[in-house]
Amino acid sequence: QYQLRIPVEEMEEASSRLSDLLEEIMMCENLDQLRGYEGSSQAIYFGKWDHMILNQKEAFYFHGRNKRPPEDRVNSLLSFAYTLLSNDITAALETVGLDPYVGFMHQDRPGRVSLSNDLIEELRTPIADRFVLSLINLQQIHEDDFEINENKSVLIKDNARRTFISEWQKNKQVEIMHPYLDEKISWGLVPYAQAILLARYLRGDIDQYPTFFWK
Repeated sequence: QYQLRIPVEEMEEASSRLSDLLEEIMMCENLDQLRGYEGSSQAIYFGKWDHMILNQKEAFYFHGRNKRPPEDRVNSLLSFAYTLLSNDITAALETVGLDPYVGFMHQDRPGRVSLSNDLIEELRTPIADRFVLSLINLQQIHEDDFEINENKSVLIKDNARRTFISEWQKNKQVEIMHPYLDEKISWGLVPYAQAILLARYLRGDIDQYPTFFWK
């Protein structure tokens, strides 16, 4: 059982604010505006993230996103999840013949998988964030599974990393109903489905790229 409960009214208010921003995004005229909305949306979303941690709260608290290096256990888990998801997306893009280093929103830089970074924006919440919350709330990962270094960076220990990867692979086998394809596929195939849809859009086979919306 969970130790805490989600403050429903506060979360509904945040959800309403995000819905309002989505309507404004639809009228966006350039990338700079879009990046501004992205920043606002991220602030609202991550501002409520701590409320979704319902167990082990003393060790697993979230006061905002930090990285390079992560400075707490939750950010360490998120960074690792994003790395795994980015690798899956990069493999998916290469499988369908797209160059993961040439993006739309993220500027191209040497060594940066810009298109993977574009695609991860729509997949990090339903895949990576949900997974990390599940690990914490179901107590599959624990306070002593981390190393805290002198520079305050927090790293996942090797045994916990193995647990993480094992559970990640299990989660990839779970089937869901794809909102656009309207058929059951596993979570692990979602990056490939989105890569295929993006390739079809770029070839002109479909009029719009169907973003992965998951409720």
